[in-house]
Amino acid sequence: MDIIEILILGFIQGIAEFLPISSSAHLIIFRDIFGIGAGMSANMELTFDIALHFGTLLAIGVFFFWEFIRMIQKGFTKGVKDDEGKILWYLVAATIPAAIVGVLFEESIEKIIRSNYVVIALALAFMGIIIYLADKYSKQSKGIKEMTLKDAVIIGCSQVFALIPGFSRSGTTIACGRVLGLDRESAAKFSFFLSAPVVLGAVVLQLIKGSAWSVIMANLGTFISGILVSFVIGLLCIKYLLKYLQKHNFKIFMIYRVVLAVIVLVYIFIR
Repeated sequence: MDIIEILILGFIQGIAEFLPISSSAHLIIFRDIFGIGAGMSANMELTFDIALHFGTLLAIGVFFFWEFIRMIQKGFTKGVKDDEGKILWYLVAATIPAAIVGVLFEESIEKIIRSNYVVIALALAFMGIIIYLADKYSKQSKGIKEMTLKDAVIIGCSQVFALIPGFSRSGTTIACGRVLGLDRESAAKFSFFLSAPVVLGAVVLQLIKGSAWSVIMANLGTFISGILVSFVIGLLCIKYLLKYLQKHNFKIFMIYRVVLAVIVLVYIFIR
């Protein structure tokens, strides 16, 4: 894989991890349909995808560093009695459903759906419409500090759908947050917070597999470059998406997802 392909895939991950457009679907589409990084083995492909996710995890950690520090500090000293402290424990509760389903079924989902472009295309279109409708018909009645434990658990359960490429982890959690009455910025912020433990868990699980380290060490420059690109682009994406959502809705993302789904289906039909 040459440097241009690394840059493209890192750029895609940095944007698609936070925008509600599905990073996993984009990495699959650009690799398998557009041929970007198509020469990778299956093991290299999965490990490199995890490395790109690690780059966006670093972006979340850096961008929200002081908020995470306050959450952890107050979560362990004041618990759920504090507005910031309770978010820590809400994140723990919200992470459990996706963690359980991910450990039990991720491999099966990878084998069955990762190369099923019809399912990916339909998920892109369907979830794009759901995100738009959830945002359009939901009232912005509360911020992140007004969330309840019930809200957090429901949003956490919605993450399960994101195991299917095309649904989008940020898309499902933001849409769910909007349905529960969170304003756009708060729904996006909680979604970003929630991605940290999920992505960290996925990275750790991949690293403890015997072949992961050998793949990384044999392609160290490739992995470092990919991580750096997804990290930088991820930082920029978080910053500008939060500003964008202060004044705009999700219509543009719905249109993009539907158009991309049509392109994928046309490709399947004519290939």
